[in-house]
Amino acid sequence: MEIQNVADIAFKVYGRIHTGYALEGIFEKMQDTPLPEGEVIYVPSLEGMEGLPETEALKNQLFGGLDIQTGYCNGYNKKLNALEYHRSSEIDIAVTDLVLLVGRQQDIQDDFTYDTSLIEAFFVPAGTVVELYATTLHYAPCSADNNGFRCVIVLPKGTNEEIELPDNAEGEMQLITARNKWLVAHKEAGIEGAFNGLRGENICL
Repeated sequence: MEIQNVADIAFKVYGRIHTGYALEGIFEKMQDTPLPEGEVIYVPSLEGMEGLPETEALKNQLFGGLDIQTGYCNGYNKKLNALEYHRSSEIDIAVTDLVLLVGRQQDIQDDFTYDTSLIEAFFVPAGTVVELYATTLHYAPCSADNNGFRCVIVLPKGTNEEIELPDNAEGEMQLITARNKWLVAHKEAGIEGAFNGLRGENICL
């Protein structure tokens, strides 16, 4: 698969790069976060990071003052496995080089299946602040090398928290796996309780 650069014009349909933000305090906090060998971990909120002046700037300038949560996704990953979307933008801050696999929500079919051949890959250099639009399908970042990745994830507060849904959920509600989280998985990933709607190759970089 061709890996494009996040600065390329092709990325503009999925999101944008934000510049001019101080990130030193955020990066310092991230140095102590775990980087588990052979797996990926996601922590929605990292204690001590949300009170930083840098985080307050992200809240006010990128989310218009909405309450946010600032956490991280770290690990080793080379596969697509699933795609998710939110009803809001997501801010990803690359602490290390990483690769994002993205698609468009508009390409999800009426039966909530999605053709993985439509996925595009973008290299994100360390230090880049990336906004993923609400209509951008995404999941855990991929490692750009053999050293794993660290990525700060900023979302509206409450996103990805547990949610209770009826057992007979239909339509788009079948995709909800947490608050503000709609997910379509690949059957090869074996994600318990997920809607397996990805059709085609489970992309591996």
